Amino acid sequence: MGVAVYFVAVIFRTSLGVAGLDAADRFQVNASALAAFSLLQLLVYAGMQIPVGLMVDRLGTKKVLTLGVVLFTAGQIGFALSPSYGMALAARALLGCGDAMTFISVLRLGTRWFPARRGPLMAQLAGLVGMAGNLVSTLVLAPVLHGVGWVPAFAGSAVAGLVVLVPLVLFLRDHPEGYGPPPVSRGGGGYVRRQIADSWREPGTRLGLWVHFTTQFPAMVFLLLWGMPFLVEAQGLSRTTAGGLLTLVVASNMAFGLVYGHVVGRRQASRIPLALTTVAVTAALWGAVLAYPGGRAPMWLLITLCVVLGTCGPASMIGFDFARPANPPERQGTASGITNMGGFLASMTTLLAVGVLLDATDDDYRIAFSAVFVLEALGVANILRLRGRALDRERERERERERARERAVPRERAEAQVPAAAPTTRPAGV
Repeated sequence: MGVAVYFVAVIFRTSLGVAGLDAADRFQVNASALAAFSLLQLLVYAGMQIPVGLMVDRLGTKKVLTLGVVLFTAGQIGFALSPSYGMALAARALLGCGDAMTFISVLRLGTRWFPARRGPLMAQLAGLVGMAGNLVSTLVLAPVLHGVGWVPAFAGSAVAGLVVLVPLVLFLRDHPEGYGPPPVSRGGGGYVRRQIADSWREPGTRLGLWVHFTTQFPAMVFLLLWGMPFLVEAQGLSRTTAGGLLTLVVASNMAFGLVYGHVVGRRQASRIPLALTTVAVTAALWGAVLAYPGGRAPMWLLITLCVVLGTCGPASMIGFDFARPANPPERQGTASGITNMGGFLASMTTLLAVGVLLDATDDDYRIAFSAVFVLEALGVANILRLRGRALDRERERERERERARERAVPRERAEAQVPAAAPTTRPAGV
């Protein structure tokens, strides 16, 4: 039920990616104003991550998910019916607020219902289902939009929010029976500051943020807004062909998600090499496409780029595999919120930079997409800076847990050897 909610949230989040050119025509706006839709949505999403993490830690998953569904459904309906650019912006902000409450909640459900060793795979599976929502946007919403028009397409899609709300309210449980989290200390503002400060103090949380920052945004920017205009206007493809390439990114993401989750779950040492390799290959493919003579890359190169962009989402999930072991259960929501903020800050920055550069250079996509390399370089520098401290701290925690287990074994054996007390007998008739 949790991933079903996330599935619908991703449909709503990415619906603008297949309707970018239609939105520009409907609201009569340029590239910068068009980018503001996704920029505001991501700004709200990123800004809500830490508050949502705190809410999940304090209120539980069900309440936060329910509020999220109500908000993103209202945002989708508002976007469908907005008569002006300003009202449409407000609707996307509302949608982003509800969307922000979904993924952290789903991760929290995973840590409550599954053992820690399966954490990487469960997170990747959640991301895989979310990408299926992106697939629905590309394969279903795009043709419906062009067939029935703006209002019926977006308002009709909002029904999906009501569909997932009913079972969520009626049946979802935060944790298995008897496995509830310890009670949360209600310290007001002191609690909030302590949760954030303690989570941020852990090198693993900061490393997770930078891994998420560096790996997620190239695909997010491509799928969320600029992929369709780039393929149609700069590469000369039809909308149908461009939609097929966007679908390829999503399909690749889903396939690589299972691979990355399996590899990381079996071998924790693969996390940094996987993340850095993903960044390097993504940068190399982007460079090859943008530098291709004549400005229009051959189809085989565009297909390769889209396949490689599909690895960005699974690689970004590795960030949570650094934050999770660095924090105790009562801080998982807050730490996940800090980590999740990274990729969306990078996406937001790149979305704006591409729009501004397109307007400043008369739609020169080569210059505009060069912003990708700047943020990737920044992220790699911080990953290399933090990885030593984070991994040392993680090994230290593992040694502490091992010593605690060793101390517990003799105690359990001693308790097992204590003879049971003789049963108390009562005189007959008493």
